[in-house]
Amino acid sequence: MNSKLRPVVAAMLSSGLLLGAPFASAGPASEQSTAPVLLAQKNPCAAKANPCAAKNPCAAKNPCAAKGVDPKLVTRPKGTKPHAGKSAELAAAGEKLWADTKLSTNGMACATCHNGNAAFNASFAKPYPHLVAMAEDQSKLKRITMEQMVQFCMVVPMAAKPLAWDSKELAALTAHTGVVQKIFIKTGAKNPCAAKNPCGAKANPCAAKNPCAAKRK
Repeated sequence: MNSKLRPVVAAMLSSGLLLGAPFASAGPASEQSTAPVLLAQKNPCAAKANPCAAKNPCAAKNPCAAKGVDPKLVTRPKGTKPHAGKSAELAAAGEKLWADTKLSTNGMACATCHNGNAAFNASFAKPYPHLVAMAEDQSKLKRITMEQMVQFCMVVPMAAKPLAWDSKELAALTAHTGVVQKIFIKTGAKNPCAAKNPCGAKANPCAAKNPCAAKRK
């Protein structure tokens, strides 16, 4: 290397602007040296800098993935009747219960999964009774009522006992679920976790070819 360039190169190496790499000169072996290879900048797509490297909130363990729920737990016993009351009053009471974590044993509430119409399948818009994947997977039930759906949510995601079949709580949550369903149908809301992953190849700004990985000449 030219002796005049050595001080400049040394300064650039110490500042991190250059990194050393083997460089074969055309001269004798005794004159070969380690010449610097220019790098663009620190890779903005590195793990720490990558905004898409954060854990996908939708990739958390599915609280609805428990296995084996006795269908009797979520099926109204013969001879029992639901709590009687005005639908508007029950729906209002159910709205409060929707966010009540005390109903569960794990700190969850209905709103934990369904706030803003999240985590509903498209089938939620269908009139009940209808097929619900979770109920079919857990209890082999092909059709369930809205009331049963509330009980399933109590038993599976919320890890609690089903509500008493004649309780005001069950009637209230069922009534409010009906209100939520109407809003879901009206707004055409979709599950935000079902949207295309913002860290997917096309949307991910760090998915582009690494500018630092380009072939060096």
